[in-house]
Amino acid sequence: MVKIVLSFLLVFSFSFAADEMDEVVESNDNNLTIKIKSFLDTKVYEQNEAFVNVIFEPESDFYQNERVDVVKVVETLKENGLLNLFFKTPREIQLNFKTSGSPLFFVKLMGDALRNIGYYRYVTTASNLNSSEFTWSIKLTSEYATDPLVLQTELNKSGSNIINIDRTSATEWTYIVDMGGSFLNLVELENKQEIKLKRSLYAHWLNVAKIEKLKIVSSRRNNWYPYIAYYDSSLHLLKVIKEDERYSSMKLEIPKQAKYIKISDLYSLKNVKDELTLHPSGVR
Repeated sequence: MVKIVLSFLLVFSFSFAADEMDEVVESNDNNLTIKIKSFLDTKVYEQNEAFVNVIFEPESDFYQNERVDVVKVVETLKENGLLNLFFKTPREIQLNFKTSGSPLFFVKLMGDALRNIGYYRYVTTASNLNSSEFTWSIKLTSEYATDPLVLQTELNKSGSNIINIDRTSATEWTYIVDMGGSFLNLVELENKQEIKLKRSLYAHWLNVAKIEKLKIVSSRRNNWYPYIAYYDSSLHLLKVIKEDERYSSMKLEIPKQAKYIKISDLYSLKNVKDELTLHPSGVR
């Protein structure tokens, strides 16, 4: 009986020791290796571990301010044939975006970025705001998963930066975005600089931080029923103008706190078949 108990204890001890060793081995992975493994299936990583070690040398090239440059990691894996972002047939994908910035501003910024890289049709599936971050989740059908480098290039235009990426599966990705210096990448109106807005299915957004007044002239081919909205730098709505009659021109006084303006039609932008010409004036 004593021998049996001793044998059991020895087996248990060796098993526990082995588990501890496994944990130690796992903990020996540095941040870069952990992130690389998170983007690859276990089998793919194990079969290509030696190759992975080669393409990620020197490791220092894949860090940015002591943080793993996740966009560069994904791009390196993709370029070397280890990570395929394309599907054989269109699939439903889920994208989660997280930030500590203003929710309204973030959704507008991300929406513009997604549209500019070709994602026009998506559905918001969830949004959550707590004391530390805002999460926005969308679903869409596509033949490929979002290329982080393409998205990062677009976000750079608005002063935003992807600081982390998590891949839950081939069809679900989470992006953490730093909005510390973000702004909307819009045309900035300046005194006496005429701008023509071409026909569009989307509302026109512009930066009006530098001007005092704005005259909008509608082409004769248009049936424009003005819808004008002013926003501050955080996209808080300041004022809305709605006109239930056709206008050929309109003169506006820009509110002092306004940074952005949205120009649309009260009913449908299909009413605006031709150009709207903007005549900004004054200096703030």
